[in-house]
Amino acid sequence: MASNRYFPDANRISVLTATVLLAFALTRLSLAPQYKLELQLPGVYLAFNLNLSTVTVILAAALTATGMDWLLRGHPSLGSGHPFEHWLLPMLTAFVLGVPLYLLPSGPLWWLGFAVGGLVLVLVFWAEYVVVEPADPSYPTATAVLTALSFALYLILAVALRYASARLFLLIPALLLAAFLVSLRTLHLRLNGRWEVAWAAGIALVNAQLAAGLHYWPLTPIRYGMLLLGPFYALTSLAASLGDGIPLRRAVVEPAIMLGLVWGISVWVR
Repeated sequence: MASNRYFPDANRISVLTATVLLAFALTRLSLAPQYKLELQLPGVYLAFNLNLSTVTVILAAALTATGMDWLLRGHPSLGSGHPFEHWLLPMLTAFVLGVPLYLLPSGPLWWLGFAVGGLVLVLVFWAEYVVVEPADPSYPTATAVLTALSFALYLILAVALRYASARLFLLIPALLLAAFLVSLRTLHLRLNGRWEVAWAAGIALVNAQLAAGLHYWPLTPIRYGMLLLGPFYALTSLAASLGDGIPLRRAVVEPAIMLGLVWGISVWVR
């Protein structure tokens, strides 16, 4: 049987990637004043700074979602539906890449992150385009790319927020939302299009509780991120295996191995 390979339009993917990268570059040129938002609750004082660069990162994430929809409109197998599931990871990718690019100082490291960010965006756009058609020969590769990038983005976000010494009331919602989107998309890919919202919400809540518990420990940013990544991946993998009907004794093998591996590596990193 002949199988069709589908590739996104090169012009569209180039325009979309360049537009998102331009938004990231504008965060370095913005000289707009900074506003301090304050909220006084009984026994709790909340305050965080807001400027044009912060808004630009959020708008870049929204732009990426709409751009992904525009890119998918050229797919022969899409039909007339609204492929919102293909917006989730591109939107998260733009947001997560924007955070470290906003925090990093200007210099060679920032330019390296800028170049890597462009490559990651292209990979995500390509993979999301391919997985529209499960019969595409590149579907397994695209699924693996999306899964690996999803967890890598979560790790980058956790490390960046820890590096920035983000307060707990900002850290937890960001990691909670990221964990929910990553687990939801991963389970959707591994379970052949089934939506496991309850599993994704439960995994995100457990991850947020662990993030809150580790927040005040004297951990380096990389170690903090890896301590969160281990159980996050293990729980998502366990949920996918159970959803496939694999018995519990067999389903826990891979998550346990990966949890031990990631936590083992975290002991040696600084």
